[in-house]
Amino acid sequence: MSGVQKLIVAAGEGDQRLDRWFRRQFPHVPQGRIEKMCRKGEIRVDGGRVKPATRLEEGQEVRIPPLPDAAAPAAAPAAPRISDADAKMIRDAVIYRDDDIIAINKPPGLPSQGGSKQTRHVDGLAEALKFGREEKPRLVHRLDKDTSGVLLLARSRAMAKALTDAFRARDTRKIYWAVVAGVPSPRMGTVKWGLVKASGHGAAGEGEKMICVHPDAVDTTPGAKRAVTDYAVLQSLGTRAAWVALVPVTGRTHQLRAHMAEMGHPIIGDGKYGGSGQVNLGDGWGAMLGGEISKKLHLHARSISFTHPMTGKRLTIIAPLPEHMRRTWEALGFNELDVPEDPFSEDAGWS
Repeated sequence: MSGVQKLIVAAGEGDQRLDRWFRRQFPHVPQGRIEKMCRKGEIRVDGGRVKPATRLEEGQEVRIPPLPDAAAPAAAPAAPRISDADAKMIRDAVIYRDDDIIAINKPPGLPSQGGSKQTRHVDGLAEALKFGREEKPRLVHRLDKDTSGVLLLARSRAMAKALTDAFRARDTRKIYWAVVAGVPSPRMGTVKWGLVKASGHGAAGEGEKMICVHPDAVDTTPGAKRAVTDYAVLQSLGTRAAWVALVPVTGRTHQLRAHMAEMGHPIIGDGKYGGSGQVNLGDGWGAMLGGEISKKLHLHARSISFTHPMTGKRLTIIAPLPEHMRRTWEALGFNELDVPEDPFSEDAGWS
């Protein structure tokens, strides 16, 4: 058993989660032990209590409590083998690549990162996206498992930090496309309901979801955070369904899905927030259109715009619709050529 240690976060090790940094320093300590030490306040950063997801910065001091001795050195576990089919799938998903950044069009149903019972995910498949580099690219943001669209990966730690800083400074602009039940009114607006997490009913909290909180009650609701979403109706099918563009001004968990459901216009295919068993007969609610329309979630990260940290030029990356949404567009008569890529811009003339 070791004694208490105090380690300094070295240059190049900043802007990463505490638990990931810890596992690199002490690979024999399991994730569950790290989480327990954080809960008990045994791991501290600059003297303060922290969570496993706390992001470290260069020069910070990390207190390490006594740890069990590592077992006899063993060969490092080999990275999980990626099948040829998965390697081809993730490479075919690449829609942009340069020396610093890779962007993929994430398929629906593929998690961004591993988790409970999730062994196949973008972070693991990124081993197939090295393209000659020694290290795999790093995720700089995430999409929900069932949400498709643009997902950025950085090809170096320095680029990951630069892109993460751009996200925090809101220098990035993300536009999502969705089909919702009914037609929101007014046809363009802003949703400002706060969000608070409600735990699920499973033994490990499965089924947790976000609950909307009135903007006036956010500051007095424990755990609630402010959330802002801009929306614009692009086309509609009578009063039954609408194609909307969504911009998450803030980036809260399930923000777009919870906000649209709170308006009474849940995203089609959203069983968590829209009631999977409710058939939408028009004028909102009910997350199923029926007929030949897919029951999959109709939410797609259509585009992302940001200033490239290396070139200084503004870059916009657009992701084509996934197959199930493309079929819905055809069935409902929606046409991508009839709408501006950014209906919220001043010169779009959209209202």
